[in-house]
Amino acid sequence: MIKVIVSVLLLALLCCGIGYQQLQSALKMQLKVENSTLFKVERGTGFNQLCQAWQTKQWVDSCFKFQVLAKLDPTLTDLKAGLYELDTSAVIDNIRRINQGAQVSFSFTIIEGQPLRDVVANIQKQAHLSQDLDTENLATQISNTQENLEGWLFPDTYHYHSEDSASGLLKRAYNKMQQELDTAWQTRAPDLVLSSPYEALILASIIEKETGLASERPLISAVFTNRLKTNMRLQTDPTVIYGIGADFDGDIKRKDLTTYTPYNTYKIKGLPPTPIAMPSKAAILAAVNPPESEYVYFVAKGDGSHQFSKTLQEHNRAVKQYQLN
Repeated sequence: MIKVIVSVLLLALLCCGIGYQQLQSALKMQLKVENSTLFKVERGTGFNQLCQAWQTKQWVDSCFKFQVLAKLDPTLTDLKAGLYELDTSAVIDNIRRINQGAQVSFSFTIIEGQPLRDVVANIQKQAHLSQDLDTENLATQISNTQENLEGWLFPDTYHYHSEDSASGLLKRAYNKMQQELDTAWQTRAPDLVLSSPYEALILASIIEKETGLASERPLISAVFTNRLKTNMRLQTDPTVIYGIGADFDGDIKRKDLTTYTPYNTYKIKGLPPTPIAMPSKAAILAAVNPPESEYVYFVAKGDGSHQFSKTLQEHNRAVKQYQLN
């Protein structure tokens, strides 16, 4: 094998006028880019085209040595299309990155408690992503089955490559939510008041919006479960806000609580017709496994936590302590 390599190098020396030391220096030659640089390799780009493009940008002084190296190692010419992050390491190392298809990766995060309109608005601003969303028929485009996509996109960080599609990314989020919801539903409490995974998704979205404290999610779930069991209205402000929609000015008024919308849980009994946001896995698990509790009320204490009460009298005292003062 060594004799073959020597013979090839000698052949390169005789035929190409380039010696062993020059080939060694070519292997170590650095790419002359500033820090990290994004470079797109178009589909069908050949090795010579790539090197000439880099020479035009003055990232390499000459292509001749690299063309010889490509003759000695034909795998260098196997270029995979995509967007790559080039750096000041050896030219050959940068080419190997393209041979391996090690494209630069971008990320998009769906935040726990985000409503669908915010997720869509954010993804439409995402760089290096093919914007193919059909906003008029989004639920059909992403799920094929759902009438409303609210609640169905799992909060997580999703990585993608240049020219991946926005619809493809949201389909991944939808499939993950289906998996997480199905798994959670299999572990539900035997006496759960909810009758379907979709009802669990709705309740989980309300739990998610009611508290930012992970430790409180189970008790919030217990309160709403107790209310559903006794046919009490949920009377939860986040559903009212969702029902107001884009007209909400940041302040719930008395008329908002008394004006009917399908989401005003001060006016309707039971759950609203759809989720109101994207719930986390923790909120879903809390919804399907509420702890045993006699709490039926809670009020915000002003520090992000809540005071839970078993009776209306206790609740009124808590409201006076934490809200009216």
